[in-house]
Amino acid sequence: MTTISVLLVDDQSLLRMGFRMVLEAEDDIEVVGEAADGATGVSMATALRPDVVLMDVRMPGTNGIEATARITEALSDTRVLILTTFDLDSYAFAGLRAGASGFLLKDTRPAELVEAIRTVHRGDAVVSPRVTRRMLEMFAGKLPDSDGDGAGPAREASHAVEDLTPREREVLLAIASGLSNAEIAAHLTVSEATVKTHVGKVLGKLGLRDRVQAVIFAYESGLVRP
Repeated sequence: MTTISVLLVDDQSLLRMGFRMVLEAEDDIEVVGEAADGATGVSMATALRPDVVLMDVRMPGTNGIEATARITEALSDTRVLILTTFDLDSYAFAGLRAGASGFLLKDTRPAELVEAIRTVHRGDAVVSPRVTRRMLEMFAGKLPDSDGDGAGPAREASHAVEDLTPREREVLLAIASGLSNAEIAAHLTVSEATVKTHVGKVLGKLGLRDRVQAVIFAYESGLVRP
């Protein structure tokens, strides 16, 4: 059985203690460290290279968003789960855009916390595309347009879309609409296995971690507008 290593980053010691107690009761999860601020979290993640980081967003000094961006950029195999108080917190949204694989409410049930860690460790996201889409629509005004020289994120994303086949583009649009693999299969009249193959190719060609990032990419590239 593979053991999932987890790093806890939160400025509230009681919360860290509670998370540790829940996680260490599982045979396949090991808490390898704790940090009380973002900067320490980044250094510990670099040293320990955990499979999953539970990351608070509102911390003194380096906040969880900046820490998430540093960790996901430096450690491609480490997944970050954002911890937030509100399910549509703008900080959680920013965390997803920084590379997090999802977000959890701080009062989430123990079983949901454990399952979320296992899910992101498998390479999936723990925020449904529909929720991500609502977050994007709520904060659409904060999406970056291209820079004055035409070389901004939106322009780069548009160029990346050109590498997709027409069917892969269809699948990307369906993901951005919040459809599951089964729903996409029904819509395109193909098997679910075929959809999974297309999704994998889309993520690979665009250099995306998961479906959450695919939804964000679709907005940034201009394929989808709120």
